[in-house]
Amino acid sequence: IPEELIESELFGHEKGSFTGATEKQIGKFELAHKGTIFLDEVGDMSLRTQAKVLRVLQEGEVERIGSQKTIQVDVRVIAATNKDLEEAIEKGQFREDLYFRLSVIPVPVPPLRERPEDIPPLVRHFVKQFSAENNFKPRTITPASVEALKRHAWRGNARELKNTIERLLIMVEGDEIRPEHLVDVLRRPAAAAETALPPSEAPGSLQDFKASAERAFLVQKLRESRWNISATATAIGTPRSNLYKKLEQYAISQEKDG
Repeated sequence: IPEELIESELFGHEKGSFTGATEKQIGKFELAHKGTIFLDEVGDMSLRTQAKVLRVLQEGEVERIGSQKTIQVDVRVIAATNKDLEEAIEKGQFREDLYFRLSVIPVPVPPLRERPEDIPPLVRHFVKQFSAENNFKPRTITPASVEALKRHAWRGNARELKNTIERLLIMVEGDEIRPEHLVDVLRRPAAAAETALPPSEAPGSLQDFKASAERAFLVQKLRESRWNISATATAIGTPRSNLYKKLEQYAISQEKDG
């Protein structure tokens, strides 16, 4: 939701409270009274919106934009994010008090590459779902193909797996999907991209090579610690402040290198 609209969406507004407010709107928190509201990508909220969400969680009340009337709400809040909120707190991008209010019962979800045993049932599910929705004849994905899928990095997690299965079902002719069909479909793992540079892109000097190797090492350690900055800094024996400098120096980010 665009920043200029998110407060209206969450808390509602009165008619005429701002340009374009041609009628009253009930906010999502008010609509969720006695129910559940799911806040996806909560780490992307502005600090202003975070303060208002914190008030809802602490006081159980909201005010529509343009109104001075307080409305009591009783909602169960489920929040999700792919960001390291503890790191965001250290950078001043996320309120610590809101983090503690949201993380009453945290449920960490490891990336798909760390739970390859989940891939075969997910593959069966996506094949069945896509075939039924599009009136496709179900295809068989050979055991060797499933093993290849289990070894893939899946940087896009389940969404990437779903899109891959859909593409295979559309593009592959015949009744079986075999390993050779995966070659042009699977994204090249980041690790392979880092270690198998073509000659034209290989480091041209010892300093370049050292920088490339250090970057690859840091990315690998960050992945192993699920992008927890504190845990990574401890694991490699460097101050957290130094690790932040390295991340900035090499333009390392979870979005790009996760």
